[in-house]
Amino acid sequence: MLTSMTLIVGGDVAAKVLSQNGISPIFIAWTRFALASVVLLPFCGLTHVDAPALRDPRVWLRALFIMGGICLILTALRTEPVADTFGAFFVGPIVAYALSGWLLKERITLARTVLLGVSFLGVLLVVKPGFGVTVGMGFAVLAGIFHGCYVVSTRWIAPLYRPRLLLISQLVLGGIMLAPFGLAARPDRLTLAAFVLVAISAMGSAFGNLLLVKLSQTTPSSVIAPLIYTQLIPATILGFLVFSDWPDWISFAGLAVIFAAGIASLALSQR
Repeated sequence: MLTSMTLIVGGDVAAKVLSQNGISPIFIAWTRFALASVVLLPFCGLTHVDAPALRDPRVWLRALFIMGGICLILTALRTEPVADTFGAFFVGPIVAYALSGWLLKERITLARTVLLGVSFLGVLLVVKPGFGVTVGMGFAVLAGIFHGCYVVSTRWIAPLYRPRLLLISQLVLGGIMLAPFGLAARPDRLTLAAFVLVAISAMGSAFGNLLLVKLSQTTPSSVIAPLIYTQLIPATILGFLVFSDWPDWISFAGLAVIFAAGIASLALSQR
């Protein structure tokens, strides 16, 4: 799980370097979907019986949520520190929890609700609403909302389709929907260094998510979900190593609260 989270954050760090060098986040997002589709397609075991999935509106809606989430978080990373961006992004589990109880009638427990409330307080410490909140942090919160909707849509259709089919469908459909915007935003010239960073961005995200899919085949989702919070560890470390970004004490306290709430959720799910 920690390897998966590190790969995903590493892909986003490469994307931040690209965006700071003038490359559009929309172009980076499109290349992420397109290149990952090409690389992972041979591993997904698709057959003709999987074709109906690509005509299912629910599959398209799920792909739209993850596409929007990635575009938004890459836009946020253009101006915001890596750790702070991921801290704001963790409004997503709260959104997923609320929507799952409302739409999917999943069980709501007092202990889990309290822990998510504590996590939300951590998000507020990172975002600092009303105290100089930036547009970039707004994009990060929106990315978390989109990702929460994506998680719920995944739970909605997961009983109908194979995990690898769901993974490749979001990549292919995301690449298709983003193609007109990504091509319009393409740079006039892409250096070798930029191409390498584009590949790192795409492959880090792709293989990180592939590890998540493989992990979900043997590990209960109640155990996997809280471990998403380990993403804050590589986000903080890589943000400091690559950009010399270190959260201020308020943001750091918020990140610690979010991480602690996630670990407490893991302990609760195991018990």
